[in-house]
Amino acid sequence: QVQLVESGGGLVQAGGSLRLSCAASGRTFSRLGWFRQAPGTVREFVASIGRTGGETYAGTLKGRFTISGDNAKNTVYLQMNSLKPEDTAIYYCAAGTTSNGAINYDSWGQGTQVTVSS
Repeated sequence: QVQLVESGGGLVQAGGSLRLSCAASGRTFSRLGWFRQAPGTVREFVASIGRTGGETYAGTLKGRFTISGDNAKNTVYLQMNSLKPEDTAIYYCAAGTTSNGAINYDSWGQGTQVTVSS
């Protein structure tokens, strides 16, 4: 199991920015990712990054959101710019391992609330 602790959520006005952090500890993992879930919706993928890079993004978010990692600190960041009210959600950090080319996210943080006001 990987322990994940998110921070950096909060309330921001539309057009503003936030940076989320996720500190990981425990067993090894191959990728860290960010997901989000708004009320009444399913959890959706936001972005992920491997230990040696290789960022991936949800197509609609690329350009506004940037994921980065600090291997020395076992921490991943999500820089969110030009935020919109529809970005309001609980943001979760997840750790995954790669098997047969697929990523299995099996450890999750508690989530951090992001609220964007119009």
